[in-house]
Amino acid sequence: MRPAKPKAEAPRLSVGFILANRFTLCAFANFVDVLRLAADEGDRSRPILCKWTVLSDTMDPVASSSGITVQPKERLGDPRRFNYIVVVGGLMDETPNLSPAYHRFLHEAVAAGIPLVGVCTGAFLLHQAGLLDGYRCCVSWFHHSDFMEQFEGLDPVADQIFVVDRDRLTCSGGASSAHLAAYLVDKHVGRAQANKSLHIMIIDDALQAEKPQPGIPLDLKTRDPIVQRALLIMQQNIDTPISVQEIARRMGNSKRQIERHFRLSLDTSPQVAFLNIRLDLARHLIERSQKSVAQVAVDCGFCDSSHLSRMFRRRYGATPQALRRPGSVEEEAALA
Repeated sequence: MRPAKPKAEAPRLSVGFILANRFTLCAFANFVDVLRLAADEGDRSRPILCKWTVLSDTMDPVASSSGITVQPKERLGDPRRFNYIVVVGGLMDETPNLSPAYHRFLHEAVAAGIPLVGVCTGAFLLHQAGLLDGYRCCVSWFHHSDFMEQFEGLDPVADQIFVVDRDRLTCSGGASSAHLAAYLVDKHVGRAQANKSLHIMIIDDALQAEKPQPGIPLDLKTRDPIVQRALLIMQQNIDTPISVQEIARRMGNSKRQIERHFRLSLDTSPQVAFLNIRLDLARHLIERSQKSVAQVAVDCGFCDSSHLSRMFRRRYGATPQALRRPGSVEEEAALA
């Protein structure tokens, strides 16, 4: 008699994905690839230690925000066959609410004790389904104001890459979805597998949930929704600065209203705030990147390196070049 073949090891981590129409492909792909690379030796992609599938109520292909479609593999069925249900959101203006079938499935998952994960704007969809009441949740700094406007009474976290609050896990999307997936792999499969996935994906070691979201440094803190929205528009137009009049037009407010709110909230003008945002980013790039001063000037919306240097010295008391020479900032400030 031939010896019996050893039973295949059951997956230690099983994940079902629900993709919203116009979902963010990058966030979904990062999450899946961490599972894929942790599931097998090397990068052979066999779903041994981890298993994942895309679920659907209709089995119709789902279009991502980039236009690339994904074909679901299984119908919704029993949520208890998964360790986690992950909802991947996408474009705010083009992502409709999930269908009643998805809502029923998610509520069944909660009743069965299955944790829910919201990726990118998936937190919006979970809240619309009534499944985030009483929970902290993570949203991208880019969507913080949108969340506050749509879901009164909630205070989402926009300064961490992901949030774990009991059986609800949410992340801001992009690269943070890889770190949230690595957190789950670490918990259920092992730290070595989590780190292996990230290293193959050329991502540094796994980041903890409390790690600040990467992005443009912004020291201007305010709870005024008009000012918050104007600041976000400024951040989106760093390299090609737009006028306060144009910001007001995009927001549906008058220039005078914007200026009054900035004075009351930040005791400064929108023009000065915009310049300071650009200078803060320029300093961040000078200190953290290898870009030339000329390229930093272009990236931050200055005419040229001379223009950047003049504004830089006026704000920081030193030139951009001085920040790259150890000890020279103090020397230059002393000579000024």
